This record gives sequence, structure tokens and C-alpha cells, in this order.
Amino acid sequence: MISPRFAFTIDARDGAARRGAIAMRRGTIRTPAFMPVGTAATVKAMKPGEVAATGADILLGNTYHLMLRPGAERVARLGGLHRFMRWERPILTDSGGYQVMSLSSLRKITEEGVSFASHIDGSRHMLSPERSMEIQRLLGSDIVMAFDECPRADRPREEIAASMAMSMRWAGRSRAAFDAGGGHAADAALFGIQQGALDEGLRAASAAALTDIGFDGYAIGGLAVGEGQAAMFATLDFAPAQLPDDAPRYLMGVGKPDDIVGAVERGVDMFDCVLPTRSGRNGQGFTWTGPVNIRNARHAEDEAPLDARCSCETCTHFSRAYLHHLVRNGEILGAMLMTGHNLWFYQRLMEAIRAAITEGRYAAFARQFRVDYASGLRLGP
Repeated sequence: MISPRFAFTIDARDGAARRGAIAMRRGTIRTPAFMPVGTAATVKAMKPGEVAATGADILLGNTYHLMLRPGAERVARLGGLHRFMRWERPILTDSGGYQVMSLSSLRKITEEGVSFASHIDGSRHMLSPERSMEIQRLLGSDIVMAFDECPRADRPREEIAASMAMSMRWAGRSRAAFDAGGGHAADAALFGIQQGALDEGLRAASAAALTDIGFDGYAIGGLAVGEGQAAMFATLDFAPAQLPDDAPRYLMGVGKPDDIVGAVERGVDMFDCVLPTRSGRNGQGFTWTGPVNIRNARHAEDEAPLDARCSCETCTHFSRAYLHHLVRNGEILGAMLMTGHNLWFYQRLMEAIRAAITEGRYAAFARQFRVDYASGLRLGP
């Protein structure tokens, strides 16, 4: 059952790049879109209103972390995730599969699902397609992700093939459990997740299985897990086109600004990554001429803004010298200002990407972006 409250339109194309919009009950998501990550019902170091002011149309919440603390049932009793964290726009929740994969020795995978020990207190839990759908329903997610397993790309092909096949069976169970969710299924959308690592044939088989089940949107999973940008782009040369053209394509866990620019060239519409927030807390700022490590001593007396081309509050009011001082001394304001800048930069990047597609100049935009961004990388931090 495709959600009646979900409509995706493509308004412009430039090569494989697409600009469009996803209309949902809680608002419209402009695509290509970047979703800031609010793992535990918060985008770290930011107030919800500040995140909205950057231009973010949607946030990502984390099923695994929220099910453990404070608990999905508690969030439901408190009125759902939107009310709990005071975010009125759409929220996408991941399925929990990726985090469970990273637990390694703490988990056991069977056809039923994944049993695992909490990294917080060692308590035992079972996460299955049905339980993942239930948790995301309790949270009140607008875009729900099917439950899947995400194996590393360097595993043997037979292992990856078996994992992909099981993920497709889990996708069918996720679809059935989501549709049984009543009112939530009518308001929310369900995305399937393509797997298959770097293998074109396995990716094609996964895409065919997902299309046969039918989803509102389709994610490309199993990338940005250590394979490197060249291998990721080589996979994106075929993976997005294997998915339905009339549905959004979401590349999970990506990424760096140049990753996003290259992925849009290959037909991707949605992105999420902890990089702008995590890097901001650690003193790295993203700029049009590459990343800046504000901890570096050469910024100690630099009165210039972090990014001369940026109009965010951080760049408008504060110098690199002041940011250097804050970050080096572990001041909370340093994390707030750096994170705020990074989220502002990412949303301006998405804005520029959408404009370039609309105006039919995306290839030229991407080329110039790479030249400018690489110039800072060559100079160093």
C-alpha cells in the first residue's frame, strides 16, 4: 500500500541529476535534500528552531538508540517524537539494522531478526522487521525505513548475496507489518533499502525484489562503510538507475560535501550524515574551499571569518581566532557555533545544487565545486 500522504514530483532534470519535492503531511521536502542527524531526539549542540532556520526540511532519528533510551513506548506516551523534541517538520527514522550490525560480538542474526545486548547496560533485545516497524510507529516517524542487514563490502560475495536475500525477505515482512499499522501507515511512508555491496548483479536483484514489493521510496544501503569514494561512485554509476525513476532515491550515511555533489550527478535525491555535526564539535568547519581545522595554531590570531562566502551567524559575527580559542578550550559555545555553521553550509550547498539543476548547469557547477573544494584540501587545514 503506497501512502496517500506521500507525493514525489520531479520538477527538473539535468543529466541524471534531479530536482524535485516530497509532499507530506508535516511539510514539503525539497530534493536533493540533506537530513541533519538527530540520533537521540536531538541534533547535538543545536536547538530545533536553529536547525529549522538553516533550511533543513527533515531530520533523521535513530531507532536503535531511541528504543534503548528513553524507549519507544515512553516517547509514544509523551505524544510522539515530534512533540517530544519540538520539531514540527518531517522526521525519517532508520530501521536500527546498521547500528545492530556495528555491535559485532554483541549480536546474533537469525531469520527472525537480530538479538543483541545493549551497549548501555548489557540488557538483551530482539529487533525484527515487525519490532522495527512497531518502534517507528510508536515514535511517529514520517518516513519509516524497512529493516535490513548491512554487511561490509569486503565480505565474500556468497555472504553478501545471502545477506541481501535475507534483507529482501525482511523487506517483505516490513511492508506487511507497516501496512498492518493502521492510521500510522496512512500518514507515513515506507522506504525499502537496496543492498548488494559493490556488486552490480546483486544490486539489480535487490532492486527487482524491492520494486516487486512496492515502496514509497528506495534507499541505497551498504555504502559509505569504508569502501572509499571511488568504489562508492563506481557503484552509484549503476545502482540508482536500477531503482524506480518515479520514487525518491536516498543514499544512506553520505556524506562529505564532494560525496554529495558526485552522488547527485548520479541520480540520488536524499542524504544524511553525522559529519557536519560531529566534525563541528571536534573543530572542523566545512567551507566552499574545503574543510578547516580551527584547532590549528595558524588560526589563533586570524580575524577573518571561518568562510568569507558564508552568511551564517558564526561567520557574520565571530572570527577564526575566537573560534580557535573556544574549541581549544573545550567551550560549549565552540561546538554550538561550529555545528551551526556546518549545518548552514550543508543547506546552502543543497540550495546551490537545486538551483544548478533547475538552470541546466549542474555539470559545470559540479566541476567548479570540486576545483574550489580541492584548493583548500591542497593547502591543508
